[in-house]
Amino acid sequence: MLLPGIRMELQTLLYFCGLQVLVVILNLCPSVAVTEKQSEEKHKATSPFTIKNQALPWDNIRLPQAVKPLHYDLLIHPNLTSLDFTGFVQIQLEVLQETSAIILHSKDLHISKAELVESGRTHPLQVLELPSNQQVALLSSDVIVKGRQCAVSLTFAANLSETFHGFYKSTYRTRNGDVRVLASTQFEPTSARSAFPCFDEPAFKANFSIRIRREARHVALSNMPRVKTVELPDGILEDHFDTSVKMSTYLVAFLVRDVFFFSLSIISVYTEPEKISQAEFALDAAVKLLDFYEDYFDIPYPLPKQDLAAIPDFQVGAMENWGLTTYRESALLFDPTKSSASEKLGITMIIAHELAHQWFGNLVTMQWWNDLWLNEGFAKFMEFVSVSVTHPELQVEDIFLDKCFSAMEVDALSSSHPVSTHVENPTQIEEMFDDVSYEKGACVLNMLQDFLSADAFKNGIVRYLRRYSYKNTVTSDLWNSLTNDKLDVQGMMDTWTLQEGFPLISVEVKGREVRLSQERYLKSAESSKTSGFLWHIPLTYMTSKSSTVHLCPISDVLYLPGEVDWIKFNVDMNGYYIVHYEAGGWDTLTDLLQRNHMALSSNDRASLISSIFQLVSIGEVPLDKALDLSLYLSKERHIMPVMQGFSELVPLYKLMEKRDMEDLEKQMKGYIVNLFRDLIDLQSWTNDGSVSERRLRSYLLLFACVRGYQPCVDKATALFVKWKKSNGTMSLPSDVSLAVYFVGARSPEGWDFLFETYRHSLYTSLKFQIKAALTSSPLTEKLRWIMEQSLEGDVVKTQDLPSVLVSVSKNPKGYKHAWDFLRANWDRLVKKFELGSQTIANIVTEVTGSYSTKEMLEEVRSFFSSKLEGTGMELRCVQQALENIEENIRWTDKNLPLLKAWLDRQGSLQRE
Repeated sequence: MLLPGIRMELQTLLYFCGLQVLVVILNLCPSVAVTEKQSEEKHKATSPFTIKNQALPWDNIRLPQAVKPLHYDLLIHPNLTSLDFTGFVQIQLEVLQETSAIILHSKDLHISKAELVESGRTHPLQVLELPSNQQVALLSSDVIVKGRQCAVSLTFAANLSETFHGFYKSTYRTRNGDVRVLASTQFEPTSARSAFPCFDEPAFKANFSIRIRREARHVALSNMPRVKTVELPDGILEDHFDTSVKMSTYLVAFLVRDVFFFSLSIISVYTEPEKISQAEFALDAAVKLLDFYEDYFDIPYPLPKQDLAAIPDFQVGAMENWGLTTYRESALLFDPTKSSASEKLGITMIIAHELAHQWFGNLVTMQWWNDLWLNEGFAKFMEFVSVSVTHPELQVEDIFLDKCFSAMEVDALSSSHPVSTHVENPTQIEEMFDDVSYEKGACVLNMLQDFLSADAFKNGIVRYLRRYSYKNTVTSDLWNSLTNDKLDVQGMMDTWTLQEGFPLISVEVKGREVRLSQERYLKSAESSKTSGFLWHIPLTYMTSKSSTVHLCPISDVLYLPGEVDWIKFNVDMNGYYIVHYEAGGWDTLTDLLQRNHMALSSNDRASLISSIFQLVSIGEVPLDKALDLSLYLSKERHIMPVMQGFSELVPLYKLMEKRDMEDLEKQMKGYIVNLFRDLIDLQSWTNDGSVSERRLRSYLLLFACVRGYQPCVDKATALFVKWKKSNGTMSLPSDVSLAVYFVGARSPEGWDFLFETYRHSLYTSLKFQIKAALTSSPLTEKLRWIMEQSLEGDVVKTQDLPSVLVSVSKNPKGYKHAWDFLRANWDRLVKKFELGSQTIANIVTEVTGSYSTKEMLEEVRSFFSSKLEGTGMELRCVQQALENIEENIRWTDKNLPLLKAWLDRQGSLQRE
């Protein structure tokens, strides 16, 4: 699964067992479609029995191992008018332990009939519900004997979900304004139980035979190809799909809608009819990527087809359902005249991520959610491996470091967690879908590949996939597959996956002697020196005398062949650690960057920028030294160091925006504009150049317009006037259109015109860019209105509410309104997006991310304490938010006087 935030590059530019209730359900209710209220009334009328004093057959949130599923025969019949569905499932079981109770998952399902089929005979089963554990117990009057095979048959009904999980309702508008309804699924991690009773844990793999009933005007899709369609009374059609390979429940998928598609070979792309022209790029990319993975993994794609389906309402970025991957429309649809280079790169990487999962995650699946990184870290890593080969023109290597920097931001907090960490309940499982599992997982794999060599790493991966195909694994299975006679991979990598955080290597050079030490890098007030964490670090370095990358063990002292002018550790930042150059080391590297920055690679330059500002945060380097290093950026032309420079400098004035420090804020903004002025002036208002050059242009011109750099504002204004005069028909260069829309959204008339264009457009890229501009407007009434519109979901879809809310929170005119909106609508947000989800986490941490006063710290702490009081839960994102605010307070109290003094000196030098 790909997390939301696939367009965060552009967005950044603008900036959870209590009381147990047992219910006995009698087998009296017919299998008919009913509303939730009707279901409850029928249940009360025919099944009024609540057991109060019966011993529970099971009281663990994890399922017992008494039986295991072998095969599901599943029938689903959604009604897209009454917005509910009925279903029937027969589960073939192998009995591993003698039992009289079969425990499985069910959530918000009305089970009207339950039977045990054994040796050709059918017996009724009693159904006990345990809502707190999302489980049901099927009680048999006779003992089910170990070693036998039997089946349970369940008839059930439910409403289509109003969230983005389970079997849920989605809608879209046609060009004529008609609203069309479809039904789609999103089961990862724990929502298959909301669509049908099942053993909803990843280790309970089984085969699935799925049948879907539909109207003739709709199409049904599932994991496997359709083998036949049967006509039923009343014009209903029943599609029968081929039996699946052995897989986990969270990978099951089905979809019922009107749809058009493009196909090539075994791959098809599905979307709504009026957007089919935007599907061609995704089809071409998927064909290339699937071919790459078959070659790289040396294992044929296991299924007879691969569908990619665009879903109008989708919380996450995409989902790897085996044979039927599902996507946000913005993550799949591409128009060459309206989509930017960044969007092209993003779409390609998302498809690469989901197709990598067809092997990593689907063919070989983690045993339990504590090792989610085996799925997600690998898929994230393979994005870069695959796209660099299939689409070299996209220059994907220029964004990998950004993933590591993102992971380190979270991993530097005391609230971080190990890559592999204990989880049990659905909220804890949801919280695993974060930057540590994805980005850190990818970065430590990249470090290991760099250490082992690409060929040795690939051979181990192939060995792992072949050894565990259609099985479940734990992290040690991967390490064992990569281990050879000379190297204990597990001994090394356990230090990276079983403890949180990352190392800070301190380096002191004295002649030929290099003294080395390591400690945990930790931003909080706690001392990292007492953490006791140690890592096995594949340490690399290069010097002024040798461009060869040297690998050395971490030890107290390293001896060089001779004295050197400078030394740079963690070459290209392939290692997941940062380095502190003591005793004048930073001065030497700053001087090198000023004299000849091309002596170091762009990744090395970016890593130095990141590291020195991270060291300022923990008091190891004074702020003025980091700012001195940043001065070289006036000569920088490569996207990675430039973007990292912005990533370190822009947050400084964002802190001031929320402290009402207008003069210092203006100084800092002016410094950044002046630093990059020459580079900004070099940009053309076209789509010319390489993908990295185009991505950089998009950012620079947008930044310049946001900061009021007059030449850019004038150009953008002129383009907006022409575009508006053409009634939006004039073609704007897609890489600069966001800057044009931003300037246009500053006036009420321009804002209204943009919104009407947004309302009627069928182009996802155009809608995304306009939405970003609308939420960056200084018009506060418009900002409040668009947040409310996103919550209602009529014109601006509710799936986009998180990005709208975060974008408004980055707006100096909107951040207070975003915080008020979050507090006023917290319960609705949690109901829609689920507590513990990365969506909620992102809202919490981003909306509060630039607060830096004790008053706001107490306000944030008080609000979330009141909301979580009595739940017995602590949300990691709330802990992260509080830590970040505390760090902001420490940083500003210590460094703002230094910042002002440094900026004053720079101003004096410029005047001279």
